[in-house]
Amino acid sequence: MTANRIGLMIGTLGLLAGILLPVPDGMTREAFVVAGLVVLMAAWWMTEAIPLTATALMPFLVLPLAGVMGAKDTASAYYAPILFLLLGGAFLALAIERTGLHRRLSLAILKTIGSGGGQGRLLLAFMLSAAILSMLISNTATALIMMPMALAVLVGGGLKQGDTEGLSGALPMGIAFAASIGGLGTIVGSPTNGIAVALLDEMLGMEISFVEWMAYGVPVVLVGIPLAAFIIARVQRVYAHPFDVGAARAAIDDHAPWTSAEKRLMPVIALAFAAWVTQMWVAPLLPGDSWTDGTIAIIAALALFLVPDGTGRPLLVWQEADRAPWGVILMFGGGLALAAGMEASGLAEWLGQALLPLADVPLILVALAIVAMVILVTEFASNVATASGIMPVVASLAAALGLGEQALLLAMPAALAASWGFILPAGTGPNAIAWATGHIRIGRLVRAGIWLDLAGMFLIVGMVWMMARVV
Repeated sequence: MTANRIGLMIGTLGLLAGILLPVPDGMTREAFVVAGLVVLMAAWWMTEAIPLTATALMPFLVLPLAGVMGAKDTASAYYAPILFLLLGGAFLALAIERTGLHRRLSLAILKTIGSGGGQGRLLLAFMLSAAILSMLISNTATALIMMPMALAVLVGGGLKQGDTEGLSGALPMGIAFAASIGGLGTIVGSPTNGIAVALLDEMLGMEISFVEWMAYGVPVVLVGIPLAAFIIARVQRVYAHPFDVGAARAAIDDHAPWTSAEKRLMPVIALAFAAWVTQMWVAPLLPGDSWTDGTIAIIAALALFLVPDGTGRPLLVWQEADRAPWGVILMFGGGLALAAGMEASGLAEWLGQALLPLADVPLILVALAIVAMVILVTEFASNVATASGIMPVVASLAAALGLGEQALLLAMPAALAASWGFILPAGTGPNAIAWATGHIRIGRLVRAGIWLDLAGMFLIVGMVWMMARVV
């Protein structure tokens, strides 16, 4: 029996149990049905029993029929302002890909960071380039952009197709790992980040701005990339295998002039980031709740349809923009609706009370346990599904423990951990792309992934707790 069928059965039985079985003490029937819905959506999402986006429609079906929320209120729960930040960010990413600016940026970073030194410096340069690019566009798109450049470098350095030793395996693996880590740096870097922000606002009333997220995410990236590079270099024994670094650098040198489209898109991106960084100071000067990160993203997105690219067309046309991740946005809404159902039915409160014994456990140990659980789950399920299923539980726990603003000490590590999975070739898009190069041995990928997962538990919790004192 396949994992899909097992997940389908478990999820269905979970919902039926909530409908038919006796209700636990202190819980209402409505809350028990929503608990069954949580089991169903988690099982279906994590095993992809049916398409992820289709599973996100279940709250609209179950919550009104269970008497938890009306159809109108349930439909409203699918919406959150952060949606516009994700949508605007997706349009910017599509424009970057369309104009080829992404390749220009990665080449510039590689030339700046990798202009000297040996194989370790080259590996770190590729990984930093992938991480920075992944803050702007999806990790899978980053891997697709960077991998051909890495293969060109390997050929330029004298290595052959199918070679798995030294830098041959290290570069593809490093790009894959860095693309996933880099997405933690900004809210638009990964859909899981936006889901976490929206759920925290929905369940705890905790608003996290673009800059506040970066205050926690960027330090994790800055420490995580050198850590991952060190682990990969050790596992691949990079320094034990000769490599012509000079010839490799020459292989990626590109003297092509900037196109008019690249020149006109760059200011749009720069102004958007400047507006996100200054949002907290500009917002008080305008009508309340009008100048948000989402507002800025939509202004930048609309500019893409207005600014000509110098060839008789705008920077982005709708046929290109229509490639935005609409399915992810709907799945994002399904997670919000599920969280709303947990609140309205009383399940969130009941769950929080059930977890109250954890109040006697040091909070940092609770955070480590949650991060370990999330990392384990995300190795086998998509990061979006993991964040959607686990963040409401973390929010309920934080509310029950009365953490107030300290809820961030549990919620932020859990959100970051949802994208921290590196062991399996099929675990993430970048891992699959790296594996497809034929330069990676499965044993080495697993070994490097396990070490990075273990180190990531302490890195994520430690950096968030340290930055919380600063922020």
